[in-house]
Amino acid sequence: MFTQGLGNLYQITNGKTRSICAENPTGAKANGAKAKANGASLAMGKGWKCKPCITVKSGETATLADVSGSGVIRHIWMTADSRMLRAGVLRFYWDGEIKPSVEVPFGDFFGMGLERRFDLNSLPVVCNPDGGMNCYWPMPFRKGFKITFTNEYHEDVRGFFFQITYDEQEVEKSAGYFHATWRRAITTRKNPEHIIVDNIIGKGQYVGTSLSWMQYSDCWWGEGEIKFFMDGDKEYPTICGTGTEDYFGGAWNFGGNYKDTFGRHYSTPFLGFPYSERQEGKVPKHSMYRWHVMDPIRFDSDLKVTIQALGWWPEGKYQPLTEDIASVAFWYQTEPHQEFPLLPEISERWGR
Repeated sequence: MFTQGLGNLYQITNGKTRSICAENPTGAKANGAKAKANGASLAMGKGWKCKPCITVKSGETATLADVSGSGVIRHIWMTADSRMLRAGVLRFYWDGEIKPSVEVPFGDFFGMGLERRFDLNSLPVVCNPDGGMNCYWPMPFRKGFKITFTNEYHEDVRGFFFQITYDEQEVEKSAGYFHATWRRAITTRKNPEHIIVDNIIGKGQYVGTSLSWMQYSDCWWGEGEIKFFMDGDKEYPTICGTGTEDYFGGAWNFGGNYKDTFGRHYSTPFLGFPYSERQEGKVPKHSMYRWHVMDPIRFDSDLKVTIQALGWWPEGKYQPLTEDIASVAFWYQTEPHQEFPLLPEISERWGR
């Protein structure tokens, strides 16, 4: 099995652990800490933190990893200037594919979808002070993988730090490939529905949702249901939630009273409402995540996921809302996958 945890940590395998960073850009055996001493390391000499990070110029795409062979990515840690949260783009490619299986703004991939850094303490994603972003989703590959970072900001990133740790090992036939895609849309009163992902074609399982919600309405905003249309569903979904806060594991307005826009924050292994804010002159913002680690949504041929934006009219009826919603969908599936919609330009990704 390519999965790993405390339950089988004692088992000895034939896998070989490798790790890519600026100090070992290939991850090859005995290839770390070879950079020439410079700057702060001059007094220490070669081998003493000579190249802990890279510079990514404005408009440049940096290849962070380009690996051949089979194995499983186990852990990814990254950090950079907070301006990169939406201005930077991560892309992952499996087994030599041309189109990426992961294409997500840098911060959103780690649940930092409000262009803010905050603590997030879950099982597959952990974000710590101040901007230490960690990913533990296992990502199998059979012929190799490539990970790139594109800086679409108008200035260079002079301190991009990363560590990508993986095992070289055989991968079982049943292993699916990791995918993630980002969407952003403003719902309307005529169509108060946000599409988290659609046009997934293949067999696999949906494993997570990260949601960033900019609230243009007053009072409570979270009555909308999440819906999973799978395996030929048309008008009606097979799986239907009961409310936004319910899907993210909360209840009753996340603990707020009926007219509050905020409830209590929480961050747990599989779901959370870790952050929200209200500033004078700015719209309220909320961050939520739901990882289907123990309850993956399995599909045989196709999948579409949506969530509604609903509040209340004063007379106690549902009110369709105009809200600014950005989402990341995470899933595993057989390849090939459908090509993602074109990622919006940087000017369409800002949400401040």
